[in-house]
Amino acid sequence: MDVDLSLLHSHTVSSIPITGTYEIPKSYYENSDVISLEPVQVEGEITLDEEDIDHITCTMKGNMVILDSVSLEEVLYPFTIEYDDICDENCKKNENLLDIFLVLWENIVLEVPLQFTKVSDLSKFHGDGWRLMSEEEYHCQKNPFSDLLKDYDKE
Repeated sequence: MDVDLSLLHSHTVSSIPITGTYEIPKSYYENSDVISLEPVQVEGEITLDEEDIDHITCTMKGNMVILDSVSLEEVLYPFTIEYDDICDENCKKNENLLDIFLVLWENIVLEVPLQFTKVSDLSKFHGDGWRLMSEEEYHCQKNPFSDLLKDYDKE
């Protein structure tokens, strides 16, 4: 997924479009929280700034399948990433090539949520002596140790 930057560096063109669909190999995400990753649509361009440094601006859109944090079911998680940065570290030295895949993959990894749920009804999740409650319910609940804490504060 290398982009040839020689025309840009020779000032023949003012920008190079990087529009396309890129597929991430399963080997990249098989040991992560991502179950599957659909091909990622990228639209943007590479330009040179005033100091002749490569500047990349693009939008990455796609869908990944991850596990729901509450129900542990597979859910579709759509993502959109706005990327705007210089791209010196990903250029292959003396080759005028930019590996778009590295930029793409680094940003997708950052987009994977630590916790994500589409569950709205928590009443289904209960067992013998326990139940799952929402944050609001947790904060509104009376603390069973509040009476003991009052006595502790007096001492």
